[in-house]
Amino acid sequence: MHSHKITMLLRSALAAGCALAMCATLAGCSNGSDSSKSDKDSSDSSKQTVNMDQISGITATGKLGEKPKVTFKTPMTVQNNTYAILQKGDGDTIQKGDRVCAQGIAMNVKDGSELMSSWEKNTPDCSILLSDSNLKQIEPYKTMVGQKLNTSIAFGINDSNSANTSYILVYTLVSKSKDLTRAEGDKVADVPASLPKVTLAKDGKPSVDMNGQGSVDKQITQTLIKGKGTKITNSMTAVVKYTGWTTDGKQFDSSWDKNTTFDADVSSSGQIIQGWKDGLIGQTVGSQVLLVIPPDKGYGNKATGSIPANSTLVFVVDILAAY
Repeated sequence: MHSHKITMLLRSALAAGCALAMCATLAGCSNGSDSSKSDKDSSDSSKQTVNMDQISGITATGKLGEKPKVTFKTPMTVQNNTYAILQKGDGDTIQKGDRVCAQGIAMNVKDGSELMSSWEKNTPDCSILLSDSNLKQIEPYKTMVGQKLNTSIAFGINDSNSANTSYILVYTLVSKSKDLTRAEGDKVADVPASLPKVTLAKDGKPSVDMNGQGSVDKQITQTLIKGKGTKITNSMTAVVKYTGWTTDGKQFDSSWDKNTTFDADVSSSGQIIQGWKDGLIGQTVGSQVLLVIPPDKGYGNKATGSIPANSTLVFVVDILAAY
């Protein structure tokens, strides 16, 4: 199962958001690259009011925290916006603001066959962020707040694909964490003096003195703060805050100003500029990275929004999480 598959289905009612700075084209948003509010969520663990109907007739057995055996009478009819708690967990309580990792199974309601599973390759979906903004927009996320880890929840998906396959998605909530709110780690001491000078506000928002930085033909990637978290690979999505400028010092985009984060899919299919992929792969969560990106790894010879054609781009990127 692709790590985004179930979440993409649960988000089907959402319009994909797209930050100008990272999309390969203005229309080039992907479901894995939604901007989401990085609210200072409270630690409220109380259950949410869930506006979803309950599914009946589904059961799950097995050891908590392991792949459940899910059974139901076939053929079965399911509707969207339906759910059932199949097994109550025994771990820590999931709270608002948590990032949750879930193992998933998709089962055909016509015959009970398994369509997909993340358990065998241990590839949980960790894109589930229970922020205030997501809880307002993604109803299934509300079912998770207040549950304990190792809880298994079934969701009904009445799919209108070409095969007309409707199915049950069973999520087992296996771990949780908190995203960083800014870069955290060791400040890099040997940053070349010729690079743009970055200054941080009290809240972590960067500003930049271009320090004579002009156009470049080859990308410059300089770590400013070295984080101690997960290393970003070419199959992952990095959750980031960023600001972007052209070399004349004009800011053209900033997630700091919008109080948002951005999910940057650095895989080969990710809809972000190549300079971001090249600059973020190999970095670690908690790091802050300065990117000076040549036009051929940015927007090339076409103007994009307020960015002129053939622009060298300068970004400061804080890596807050990864999945």
